[in-house]
Amino acid sequence: MTDDRAGSGGSVELYARARAYDAVRAVLSDDHCHERGVAAAREVAEAVLAESGVTGLTDMTVELSLKLASALERIATDQGVAAVDLADVWFVD
Repeated sequence: MTDDRAGSGGSVELYARARAYDAVRAVLSDDHCHERGVAAAREVAEAVLAESGVTGLTDMTVELSLKLASALERIATDQGVAAVDLADVWFVD
């Protein structure tokens, strides 16, 4: 899975990527208070919804999914497992 979408949306892609990054940074920025990180990520999502509507929120969600899938593939390769199996471990309760 490679993120090979150059030129398919231009500024929309850049916006979605930037806001996805903002959401991830919000969660990571305060590793001592999970609730504050989650609240900050929600603020980013709510701002995207207000600024760009459902389409913008969808674009950000897809961008987050692509980046997470790419990271899972790299980790899975390093661990010698299939990325889908690693995703199952991460997301199944």
